[in-house]
Amino acid sequence: MRAISLAMEPRRVFAIAGIAAGGTIVFLRKLGKTNLKTFYIESLGCAKNQVDSEYMIASLSAEGFEYSDDPERADIIVVNTCGFIEDAKQESIDITLHFKSKYPGKKVIMAGCLSERYNDTLPAQMDEIDGFIGNSAPENLGKAIIRILDGELSVFEKPLPAESPVLTRNRFLSYPGSAYVKIAEGCNNNCTYCAIPIIRGPLSSRSVPSIVDEIKTLVDSGIVEINLVAQDAGNFGAENGPGKLPLLLESICRLPGRFWVRLLYLHPDHFPFPILDVARSDSRILPYFDIPFQHASGRILSLMGRRGNGQEYIELIDRIRMTLPDCAIRSTFLAGFPGEEESDFSELLDFQQKAKLDWLGVFCYSKEEDTKAAGFPGRVKKATALSRKQKIEDDQRAITEARLDRFIGCSLPVLVEEEVKGEDMFLCRGFMHAPEIDGLIVATGGGLIPGKIADVTIVKRNGIDLEARVG
Repeated sequence: MRAISLAMEPRRVFAIAGIAAGGTIVFLRKLGKTNLKTFYIESLGCAKNQVDSEYMIASLSAEGFEYSDDPERADIIVVNTCGFIEDAKQESIDITLHFKSKYPGKKVIMAGCLSERYNDTLPAQMDEIDGFIGNSAPENLGKAIIRILDGELSVFEKPLPAESPVLTRNRFLSYPGSAYVKIAEGCNNNCTYCAIPIIRGPLSSRSVPSIVDEIKTLVDSGIVEINLVAQDAGNFGAENGPGKLPLLLESICRLPGRFWVRLLYLHPDHFPFPILDVARSDSRILPYFDIPFQHASGRILSLMGRRGNGQEYIELIDRIRMTLPDCAIRSTFLAGFPGEEESDFSELLDFQQKAKLDWLGVFCYSKEEDTKAAGFPGRVKKATALSRKQKIEDDQRAITEARLDRFIGCSLPVLVEEEVKGEDMFLCRGFMHAPEIDGLIVATGGGLIPGKIADVTIVKRNGIDLEARVG
């Protein structure tokens, strides 16, 4: 399979032209009028991309196309790509080329963040692919493909206004009972290493009523876990004044029914403290906080374009835990940022031990073109960054295991995800588990239904997973 890379070093560099101002160019080669009606979507990247894929499915279905969860049975394959870091970009390219190589008779279309970011380059570099669509208007994919199949060579899609009607999703790519709701697009933080503002643009928040209406529709349809996602949910509504996340949560709390609301991605430099009181007053707002600290050295955080330091972050963690003692906190660390010295890394390790985070993901710095950090001196060797990453992960396992031990003997509600076939066993998640990234609860005793909330008693920890019995 031919390999293509968008990395700046050491592989070949693409001549990247600027993203079209105010919209997304959709490049597609003439496919001609056909009877192609069945489609498959391969969704890569983050939860926000998954929401886009679900909008794509709804949009195509509304135009008379039939969704298949098997590419073998599809006429059209859409790869919704990620363009965040080098590894994700290469994976997106490899998977798209793999589909075209495996299914040369099918129409393979590259969509999403990667094609948005490199819309002037990829069509020429990947001429075997049948089309390229950006990420500005996934709700319009159905109409775009119809125009393409009718012979149009290119489609120009402008970003949809934040107040646009929300397309009702009719199929979810999550486990039963759980759905993501995107409350904002883009980001205004402009961290020096991050390409999100380049790919997704500035912060653009939805209205509180539109989000509450969507959540009501989801809950009425049987969804019991709502995961609110944005690049920085804590900044929701802040492009027009003070942030509105507390107002949003208070509005959601007025809805009736038994459901959960989980917050994902809260920037630590402007954590919205009023949400803690909302969570304390309504147990449906889960005491789970995903706060990407990234580092603890004040010098490195400053280079990252952040304001905090390790001591301030410890004070933030303490304040959260004082208000919600049973809370779970997840974070991410970035190892090997340009200029990171051993003393900075030692500060990070010290912070890790003091913070005692429930969950932690670690990433190595990825040099991304058009970001400020791409030109920073003091680049850390890849082997050093990988060694630091491994050290953090090794240390974190014992911390996570100790944090999980506090649940042994507790009765907890869990969301049942799936039954283990042939076993009296179910895979579940508690409030302390975000979908697909944290551990699981393995429950025995029977009678559980995937997609429903059930009560279990935690009896044992097994590594970073918990074991439970029903009731």
